[in-house]
Amino acid sequence: MDEPLVNKKFVQWTYGLDTKQARISIFKHIRDIPYAIIPKLRNPAVGPAGMLELNRGSCQPKHFLLVMLFNKLNLPTRYVTYPFKWNEQPMKYPDDLKKMTENLPLAYHLTSKAHIGGRWVLVDATHDLLLESAGFPVNKDWDGESDTLNAVTPKEEIIHNTLEERLSYESAQRAYYSEEEKKNYADFVDKLNLWLKEIRKQ
Repeated sequence: MDEPLVNKKFVQWTYGLDTKQARISIFKHIRDIPYAIIPKLRNPAVGPAGMLELNRGSCQPKHFLLVMLFNKLNLPTRYVTYPFKWNEQPMKYPDDLKKMTENLPLAYHLTSKAHIGGRWVLVDATHDLLLESAGFPVNKDWDGESDTLNAVTPKEEIIHNTLEERLSYESAQRAYYSEEEKKNYADFVDKLNLWLKEIRKQ
C-alpha cells in the first residue's frame, strides 16, 4: 500500500478542520471518486492507493480508505456487509444490462459504520453525485452525525469486527459461485463500467 499517498490525502482533506468537519470532508472526497468496479482494488493492500491513483473505485476500496482515514481521526469504525441482488436495485439500467442482472449471483456490498455520538452510524460513500440521474442511491449531503443512505437494497446486515473477518466472509461466499456465474459477473462488470462512463458524459 502506498502509505505516503494515503497520508497526503488525509492531510489535504482535513487540514485546519475540527473532527466533525474532517470526517465530513473525508466522506465527500471519497464519495466524489467516480464509482467503477475494478476487481484488483478489492485487495485492501493496494485498493486505497490504487483507487486514488486511478481516480475510480467501488464500495470496497472506498470504504477501505474511509476506515483508514477515520481511524486516523481516532474514530472507532466497523466494516459492514450487505448481501444484495443487482436485479433488485433502483438503478435505471439500459435494457441489455437489466437483462444481464437476472443471471447474477448474490453480491456483497461493503460499507462502514462509525461510532459517533454514542451510536454506530452508517457511513456509505459508494456512489458519486453524477450517478443520481440513473437511479443510484446517492448521499448528497452528510451532516457528520446521522446515518447515510445505504447504496444498496440489502438482504441482511453482517457486521465484522475486523477487516480479516470481512475478507474471510467474502472469500467464503464467492467460493460458491459457479464458473458460469463468475463469467456472467465479469461480463456484467465490463458492461456496467461502460454505462457509468456514458452517464457521466450526459
